[in-house]
Amino acid sequence: MTDVIFREAVRADLPAIVALLADDVLGKARDFMQVDDAYEKAFADVTADPRNQLIVADSGGELVGCFQITYIPGLGRHGAERALIESVRVRSDLRGQGLGRRMMTWAIDQARERGCGLVQLTTDKSRHDAHRFYTSLGFVASHEGMKLPL
Repeated sequence: MTDVIFREAVRADLPAIVALLADDVLGKARDFMQVDDAYEKAFADVTADPRNQLIVADSGGELVGCFQITYIPGLGRHGAERALIESVRVRSDLRGQGLGRRMMTWAIDQARERGCGLVQLTTDKSRHDAHRFYTSLGFVASHEGMKLPL
């Protein structure tokens, strides 16, 4: 996939993004395949926030991947921002072809250019392939993450 560009998502991308989020075992359990008011509001909120980037991988006008970067200010690391990468998805028929690596490299470069002190992400404990992938990019499982569904 050499013709892929990374760009900010626009409203017309929302149905394809939602489909990508639901295009795996865990996503099917928590995401819907159709755009509703909740997705519309979330998209508007994310894209209006200057500390968020909703990025799509576009191949000839077709969305083949997506991810979100959130820049978090903090006092730790001498006041450096950290970049949180979430909702990384590659279309299922294109996985294993290097697109995910290109997406993550692009995201890390964006964080570096912005002056972030670190890049962090979480990945579900059941996603063993994802763990190997992130480790191959240099990520280290240095912390135990916890979540509380509300």
